[in-house]
Amino acid sequence: MPLRPSHAVLLATLALSVAAQATATAVTYRIDPDHTYPSFEADHLGGLSTWRGKFNHSRGTVSMDRAKHTGTVDVVVDMRSVDFGQDKLNEVAQGPQLFDADKWPEAHYTGHLAAFRDGAPTRVDGTLTLHGVSHPLTLAIRSFKCMPHPLLKREVCGADALATFQRDAYGMSAGKDYGFHMGVTLRIQVEAIQEP
Repeated sequence: MPLRPSHAVLLATLALSVAAQATATAVTYRIDPDHTYPSFEADHLGGLSTWRGKFNHSRGTVSMDRAKHTGTVDVVVDMRSVDFGQDKLNEVAQGPQLFDADKWPEAHYTGHLAAFRDGAPTRVDGTLTLHGVSHPLTLAIRSFKCMPHPLLKREVCGADALATFQRDAYGMSAGKDYGFHMGVTLRIQVEAIQEP
């Protein structure tokens, strides 16, 4: 039986609608600053102890398309918000010996979600810009979960990610002459809420 013109138009409209839905599955999440605290571990005097600190202020977005196994990450960290739990050390870290936060007030990480397993990314391939220097940096995602937020009634996703880098590669070699190891472990605890 031949299709009537009205049926053909209806089928074409449905097909376009389905195609549009298939291509519009990327979801954007805004980082929740109250539940996101990048932290780090760095050597003190060549193995004498490990210094740990965190950054209290960060912002950014994550965009993810689970069906296509793709996504992007864009995070900005306020370097003036560094917190070692010791005011004097915070001042030194923000100064020209280390972060030089007056000149370089922000660190920026951008990347692509990768290596999806069971609908969840296990890696971010990206670039870290720190102290005015940019280098590739891959984050290993140790845990990842999305769920309905119990209060906001929107989806919230959380992750715990890890990477290591050499801080002297970013022009921050303070303590190297005293035997400090330059390796830094970066840990990112992040939660992000779906935009309305």
